[in-house]
Amino acid sequence: MSTSPLTKVENSTTDWDIQSQVHRAPADIQVLKQGDTFAIFDKFGEIGTAGDCEQGLYHLGTRFLSNWELLINEKRPLLLNSTAKEDNSSFVVQMTTAELPQSSHILPQGTLHVFRSMLLDGGAFYEHLRLKNYSQRPIELEIEYRYLADFHDIFEVRGERRVQRGELLDTEIAASDVRLAYRGLDDQLRQVEIAFDGEIKSIDARRCVLKVQLNGGAETTLHATAKCRTEKPGHVRKSDPPPRNHAEAIVGWNNRIRETESERTEIFTSNEEFNGWLNRSNADLDMLVTDTIHGRYPYAGVPWFATPFGRDGIITALETLWVRPKLARGVLSFLAATQATEVDPSIEAEPGKIIHEMRDGEMAALGEIPFKHYYGTVDATPLFVILAGYYYRRTNDREFIEYIWHNLRRAIEWIDNYGDVDNDGFVEYQSHNDRGLTHQCWKDSNNSIFHSDGRDARGAIAVSEVQGYVYEAKLIAADLAEVMNANDWAEQLRDQATELKRKFNEQFWVPSLGTYAIALDGDKNPCKVRNSNAGHLLWSGIVDEANAASVASSLTDSHAFNGWGIRTISEGEARFNPMSYHNGSVWPHDTTICAAGLARYGFRDECARVTAGLFDASLFNDLHRLPELFCGFDRMPGHAPTLYPVACSPQAWAAGAVFLLLQSVLGLAFAPSKPQVRFENPRLPDFLNWVRIRNLRVGNGVVDIAVHRHPRDVGLNVERKEGDIQIVVLG
Repeated sequence: MSTSPLTKVENSTTDWDIQSQVHRAPADIQVLKQGDTFAIFDKFGEIGTAGDCEQGLYHLGTRFLSNWELLINEKRPLLLNSTAKEDNSSFVVQMTTAELPQSSHILPQGTLHVFRSMLLDGGAFYEHLRLKNYSQRPIELEIEYRYLADFHDIFEVRGERRVQRGELLDTEIAASDVRLAYRGLDDQLRQVEIAFDGEIKSIDARRCVLKVQLNGGAETTLHATAKCRTEKPGHVRKSDPPPRNHAEAIVGWNNRIRETESERTEIFTSNEEFNGWLNRSNADLDMLVTDTIHGRYPYAGVPWFATPFGRDGIITALETLWVRPKLARGVLSFLAATQATEVDPSIEAEPGKIIHEMRDGEMAALGEIPFKHYYGTVDATPLFVILAGYYYRRTNDREFIEYIWHNLRRAIEWIDNYGDVDNDGFVEYQSHNDRGLTHQCWKDSNNSIFHSDGRDARGAIAVSEVQGYVYEAKLIAADLAEVMNANDWAEQLRDQATELKRKFNEQFWVPSLGTYAIALDGDKNPCKVRNSNAGHLLWSGIVDEANAASVASSLTDSHAFNGWGIRTISEGEARFNPMSYHNGSVWPHDTTICAAGLARYGFRDECARVTAGLFDASLFNDLHRLPELFCGFDRMPGHAPTLYPVACSPQAWAAGAVFLLLQSVLGLAFAPSKPQVRFENPRLPDFLNWVRIRNLRVGNGVVDIAVHRHPRDVGLNVERKEGDIQIVVLG
């Protein structure tokens, strides 16, 4: 994605101008997601009680429930606590009530315990409500649920205005359930069936009232369910019936969690706070990963990007490849299956190009937004090739590389035939329509690519990091070509990469800045702006050794590194603004790629420093969860990072950051032919005395490794090894 403000509100003039009502403090909301369904609640477990906002129950790009509220004897209960389970499977709210008048007495405040457990599964929302009377006298209660379904497309919720909408259908009411329905302009029927158990006093289109009698010391349990219904061809769970009840849904969640835990590598460290960051990141990734017919895919983020994005999925897979190699295979399978096959300027499609974004929902189906299948990104295609090569190094899975070989060749052909718009040897982008993205790189805000005097860059733009991606993609494709016995092509690819590196360092290097221009505009004038993309260049290997130290310094000086992470644009540049989406903010994934680039060129101490900054940031965030981005203000002792008001949280590539950071400081790499696990000049940051890596599967074997920090170096112990695996320490 990036998950850009342009895809938040197309051609928005300000980064925060999504719609004023969606601004909120992350601690005041709770998020659940499973498959293509997600929900955003307030801390009471309710939806929409504060007026218009992004809260809701969403399914396949549409908000099905826009209001969900619980009242007891016509009053809102008092909050005691609310928390998501550590594995993100459920959200629990504990409440009590103020004084409740009864026919013969008054139930004192704090006497009735109200326990709500909520979760999603199979396109349905389940609430388990438990009530316990801690008094010694019987009580009578009226439990009222209020609900509303607006069936707004997610882009409507985000602020898009529609001239015409579909039709809300008549409500169907039965003895214990209500069916709310909407027929869109796309002629698709979307409906939500809300069902209750217990003694129902009344039920209508907006509320259900239940009667409850509790003796002294007694408790009872009620259930409410909201099942979303719509057709979406091509999804694994399309024909699967949802669980029957809350308990059955919990069983399904537990089974999925056990399955993923058995597959992945486990990491334990000497620092419990760091372990908390690791555990939260694992749980968020488990929640964001969605099963598709092409494999498992990490959806980009909640709320606005709970859908497949090419760039985000690839980078998330790269970050987590050493601990979750099967996820990378799923990402590659999905992107290969959705690779463009023809030229279509309306969606920026060209043969061989990898998709940027896919959307469900009425507006996408009707073409009111161009993102049903949208290819407006210039970097996902070379990144696709890079991921395939890294996946092969990690797994030695030649059979799969052979399966997607034609997709990889088509990706390289796109780079050569379509990516270089003006035949100058660099890959550029230029929008083919006025509805999509202006800037088709990861910094895809309208104002993100500019000259040192603040002027917009215009024309066919060659951004720096994409040239690095293409360089690495050509070298990796050459390695894979040899695996596939295409040796002549491999030689051609290496020659092309060598020439690209020479030409890039000649035209993008800005001696006065000590780093690389962020881009060349359509007239081949460099945009001389200090930027974090230079860290991506280190990561790709395109930087000349003679320039590496200067680039590393430019990324870690006080203008760039704010103590938490590396700013997207360095302080002092014309459009620098620490509150801007791409012009001065800090993105965890961006900082992490910079850290990996520093490590690649041997700057391990700098890598450890950057890692420590993001770790410290995680300590100040709710649940140790790093958001999509935060503001780029200088770090102040004893204060938290300044949050960006509309950042997605959780966000897949932010959740994946911790794994690439740890891999980078350890210098951890793989060689498929041995198989071999390699530690190149490993380091541990000061806050980690030791790290234990368990269940690291390599080839047909598995190994457990412990890394300990010593005053001048680190030591490595192999605690378990099954199979013929080489462990090599270099440097």
